[in-house]
Amino acid sequence: MLKNLLDVCGSSIAFYFFGYAFAFGGDPGKKSFIGNSKFFMLGMADESGIEYAHWLFQFTFAATSATIVAGTVAERCQMNAYLLYSMMLTGFVYPVVVHNIWSPSGILSSSSPDPYLGVGMIDFAGSGVVHVTGGITALVSTLLLGPRKGRFHDDEGNKLQEPKTFPGHSKSLQMLGAFLLWFGWFGFNAGSAIDVDSDLSLPVIAAAVTNSTLAGSAAAITSLFLNLIIQERLTGEPKYRLSSATNGALTGLASITGCCGLVKPWAALVIGFVAGIVYHISSNFLESRCIDDAVDAIPVHLAGGIWGVIATGLFASPRELQFWYGIDTDVDHVGWFYSWGRGSGDARLLACQVIGLLFIIGWTVGMMLPFFVVLNYLGAFRADSLEELVGLDISYHGYNPRGVPREQLEEYYSRRPNIQRRADFKPIEENTEDDKDGVDHIE
Repeated sequence: MLKNLLDVCGSSIAFYFFGYAFAFGGDPGKKSFIGNSKFFMLGMADESGIEYAHWLFQFTFAATSATIVAGTVAERCQMNAYLLYSMMLTGFVYPVVVHNIWSPSGILSSSSPDPYLGVGMIDFAGSGVVHVTGGITALVSTLLLGPRKGRFHDDEGNKLQEPKTFPGHSKSLQMLGAFLLWFGWFGFNAGSAIDVDSDLSLPVIAAAVTNSTLAGSAAAITSLFLNLIIQERLTGEPKYRLSSATNGALTGLASITGCCGLVKPWAALVIGFVAGIVYHISSNFLESRCIDDAVDAIPVHLAGGIWGVIATGLFASPRELQFWYGIDTDVDHVGWFYSWGRGSGDARLLACQVIGLLFIIGWTVGMMLPFFVVLNYLGAFRADSLEELVGLDISYHGYNPRGVPREQLEEYYSRRPNIQRRADFKPIEENTEDDKDGVDHIE
């Protein structure tokens, strides 16, 4: 939870200093790779406050991209490293992606006066800009950090026959979190219609929230029953796994984000259906390669985001694209399937989507990989092995919510003689009767 708070705090400061300037600064009539004005929000104090509101809205996207990594590196990443990473991503790496795809002066922007290939990359609310950027960063970070102790190997380094699971302490909170994210997605996707002409924004908003609902629903059902069928075939015991449904829904939402206001409802159902399959395949692939993603953020955001970017190039509707561009004439470059319907097979939009996707991945990996390598080399990335064993709640916060055994705590303090035991932390006392209603005992 503290990491999520640090995301907000660190991201807001970094986005204020440099991030917004790198993202939206510059001359709209001249293409550039990175913005070069509006640092420290100078020159933005207009009477209407529109630019301040735009800064706040864009900051929430930046913080969202950064917080994707928190779940992936849970239980083994140092707190200081996480804060540094968050500021690096939101202050420099993410804004360059935003500038090139969303800013009118961006090289790949569809709103540029002279868009790339005559159409540019279209990312309605951030399947690529937000989710792929955060997801690929999460993948790079977990590859360097390595898995949690005991996840794939025993204490002697031998690979386990079956990966060890680390279940969350509350299924109720897991479901509540999924509902909150789904509800918040309406704000992101519908709010992204602010770039659409005011006379046309209402139908775009309506399409965005409708398609988001359909895609999330289709993905949840697909993922749930796909896992049910596979488990029944493998074990003979069908199980309705909660995480398959919740993470499937989030994958569908991440996928539809890039085209929620640009596709028909039937296409949203197809996108959600494929997203549910994408989640299941990518999650199992990570586990087979011993890549430890504590909350499956990589399958949800990276895999879902990639599919969403590509889906835009396939399903973008001519009518919805007219709303997007604010024109009454026919749009020349539409989704590939619609192009085939026209008898042309024009794939410029799809090509721009793929090129934009490669740019996001290449730029983010190129910047974040050296950053994480340096942190790792300095010993400032992964938590100490003993701290990880007893839990970061104890070693960082002096809080023992899981009732860690006395022996582990005594070993920890014996090897950390300079650490003062906190008054509110009772390392050698057993849980009392009053604790039995706490989260320690929630199945």
